[in-house]
Amino acid sequence: MKKIITPFILCTYSLFFSQVGINTTTPTATLDVNGNVKIRTVPTASSLASFKLIGVDTGTSEIQQTNLNTLTDSFVNTSMYAAKKSTGISLLTLGIFPSGFRAVNFLESERITGTTTGLFSDTDNTYVIPSAGTYAVGFTFRYGSGVQASILSNTPGVGIIRNRGGVATLIDSRSFSGANLILLSLTISESSLNSIYTFQAGDRISFGLTGSSALDIGLLGASVASFYIYKISN
Repeated sequence: MKKIITPFILCTYSLFFSQVGINTTTPTATLDVNGNVKIRTVPTASSLASFKLIGVDTGTSEIQQTNLNTLTDSFVNTSMYAAKKSTGISLLTLGIFPSGFRAVNFLESERITGTTTGLFSDTDNTYVIPSAGTYAVGFTFRYGSGVQASILSNTPGVGIIRNRGGVATLIDSRSFSGANLILLSLTISESSLNSIYTFQAGDRISFGLTGSSALDIGLLGASVASFYIYKISN
């Protein structure tokens, strides 16, 4: 009887404490499957509140669990940023800017949405590109009330500057539109840019006006400027 019980105990211990391999003679986990795994039927969950996701670690091939928030948080667009300035507008001139361009003095405190960690610099009033890729960008400027009873000289308008390594380039611009009527000349002094652009990490983006040297500084107090920018593709 003793000879029978001893092998039985050893077999039972082996079942509970050994590693099992399927299609492998050298298992490295409690259950080591070398091949495809198929699950025929699973129950349908009515809520995901108490559920976790499982995935495969490509380094170890082990199945691991993670919270749903870990997955959804990874899709948050941390490049998104928008700001609006309706008071205290002034136009800034830097030596690297193309002739006639002056930047709006946006500040981080005027942020509408977006993170405050490194995306915008108050030092030079620029949005700093966090990673290389394609970005959707929009910029709107309303000069004064948006309508001027004259044709503005120097053909002013809105523009976007990219500063890459100390070299400033006007990447897009659009002039305010004017019209000569029979008894009156008008300028619609509001314009927008909305397009996509490719940037490199560290590019600094300025938003401002082109041909702005002849603008009435007094009207800037009634002006409104806003911009948005976010990454859409690598």
